[in-house]
Amino acid sequence: MTNGVRNEVDIFMRGLIRRNPGEKEFHQAVREVVETLMPYVNEHRKYKDAQILERMTEPDRIIIFRVSWEDDKGNIRANRAWRVQFNNSIGPYKGGLRFHPSVTQSVLKFLGFEQVFKNSLTGLPMGGAKGGSNFNPKGKSEREVMRFCQSLMVELHRHIGEDTDVPAGDIGVGAREISYLFGFYKRLENRFTGILTGKGLAFGGSLVRTEATGYGCVYFCENMLKHRGDSLQGKTCLVSGSGNVAIYTVEKATQLGSKVLTMSDSGGFIHDPDGIDAEKLAFVKDLKEVRRGRIAEYTTKYPRASFHEKKRPWNVPGDIAFPCATQNELDLQDAEQLLANGVQAVCEGANMPTELDAVHALVDGKVLFGPAKAANAGGVAVSGLEQSQNALRLSWSREEVDLRLRTIMKDIHEKCISHGENGDGYVNYVRGANIAGFVKVADAMLAYGVV
Repeated sequence: MTNGVRNEVDIFMRGLIRRNPGEKEFHQAVREVVETLMPYVNEHRKYKDAQILERMTEPDRIIIFRVSWEDDKGNIRANRAWRVQFNNSIGPYKGGLRFHPSVTQSVLKFLGFEQVFKNSLTGLPMGGAKGGSNFNPKGKSEREVMRFCQSLMVELHRHIGEDTDVPAGDIGVGAREISYLFGFYKRLENRFTGILTGKGLAFGGSLVRTEATGYGCVYFCENMLKHRGDSLQGKTCLVSGSGNVAIYTVEKATQLGSKVLTMSDSGGFIHDPDGIDAEKLAFVKDLKEVRRGRIAEYTTKYPRASFHEKKRPWNVPGDIAFPCATQNELDLQDAEQLLANGVQAVCEGANMPTELDAVHALVDGKVLFGPAKAANAGGVAVSGLEQSQNALRLSWSREEVDLRLRTIMKDIHEKCISHGENGDGYVNYVRGANIAGFVKVADAMLAYGVV
């Protein structure tokens, strides 16, 4: 980046920070995009003259509301909830709902902004949005979760619809929560329509939706390696997290011939030098998805593995890293350790899991770096396919959905190459994904005029 471009980016960011004070996650997400887009916008004056970057970084609307509910002891509780409808230039708003104490407007704006680019890259007609609440489902009873979801839907149902905004699940919002939300929407509206994705198979859900984000991340990594004449076969992999994305990243990487060495949760990470095979992963699925236990328990079942309390797995030598836990879990020191250990690729399964200076270090080190807006798009891609199945009133087979997912991830990879390949043969996937995602949305905005 030249000094002139850096100055333009700094000026742009000062204005954005002034308009959005204290929203550090949102600032980080925008800066990562603007750094790569600014030279492209300067070369294409139509975007600069129409102030497209300024308009794209301002949400269409933000809905904030109170959610009042009663716990099992009869106490009245109140939480805050949001829906950030960021941009619907290429289709109805689409993006998950997150229930977690860390949810703030800044977090949801960063996620919604990223979603605009991610959804554009899929090639499906979906705009970008995100929502959620600072409600914590952990430790709550089934009845408490149900009452909270029903209370939230009383307000949310006014702002969503199959041609308006179609939420999905995210952290803290799984099949249980989606079922409660959808059931109450149906009762409020007296109609059965696909206004949520991630539904159960019995009432309009799609096969492969549970696995989609993890599978898609591995498919994207597979395409990156294939582009340079390599494959996942025989590679050692580091995976962080032990939730939905991490579990199915491990599953697909193992199926494609890799050995996964690590998984983690907020308590620390496990390192299994023998690899986490299908049998061991089945134990993790039961531990995390059924019993909701801690990853440290893995070592009691498989004593050759070690548990590293309050640490992250990035110091373990490996060929490929899949950060699949949460935002900003991989910092500059971690990136330098990965580079020192000879990592070949980093593929983001979580949303913005890599700090910006760490991204710079990995790209400068010529590591294949798959940014979340491309590598993490598998989940929303299959959500889009679920919308299509709902509209057609049919269900596709597992094989057909998985084939469509593979094709979408391959197409995203090709779009990244078209805008990110350097003269030396290295593909800057960050630049490629940002420009490819931007162009489709920006051209639609130009076509609409000033709206």
